Formats: sequence, C-alpha cells, structure tokens
Amino acid sequence: MSSTPLTLNLVEGSVSFSFSPQAARELKAAIDQLMERLKAIAAKPTPGGGKVIPQPPLEYRHTGEVFLEIFCNPNIWPTPFAAKVLITVRTVGIRLTTEAELTRVIEDISQYLEQVG
Repeated sequence: MSSTPLTLNLVEGSVSFSFSPQAARELKAAIDQLMERLKAIAAKPTPGGGKVIPQPPLEYRHTGEVFLEIFCNPNIWPTPFAAKVLITVRTVGIRLTTEAELTRVIEDISQYLEQVG
C-alpha cells in the first residue's frame, strides 16, 4: 500500500484512508466513464419529446485495508458539474456513508495521483 493517504473532500469535512495508486487509477478510469455518460445526457436536448436513453450508474467497489464504494446515477443530474456521488468508506470498526460533489472527487483523485507519481 502507498504511504500517502487518499483524502476525499466531502460536502462537509473530509475523509482520509490508505489507498493504492493502482486502485486510484482504476477509480479515475471508472469516473472518466461516468463523466462521458453525464456529458451524453447533458448534450441530448429533451424538448420536443426526444427520448433520452438511460445511462448505467457508476458502482465502484474496492476492497483493501478499507472498503470503498462510490455510487452515482447519471440519469438524475442535469450536468456533470451538478452531480454528486454517494461514498461509503468502511473498516472493521467504522462505516461512513456520505455524499460528495463529483467534480471535487475528481480533483482529489487527480491530486493524489500527482503526489504518488
């Protein structure tokens, strides 16, 4: 495991935990796919009855020293900038479930990957 913890800034406060660079890259790839889905939804004009094709949600899970789960349904957000994700961080002794702004999570992961090289 990396000695640099991943810090995710939440709507109120933050949470830091041990996370590997490889897991961070996998999470970044999953969020990049989510962003593409959100952009596809935002780009489709719906006035006039054009039906929007529902996009699959992001359901990211990582099990390591801590269990991390990130969920986002792209179909309920009008733009990627409005989107929020549900985050669960769990260890043997604690479970935290909260939400965070998607754009902030993207920044946090990018910053972490820059730190770990």
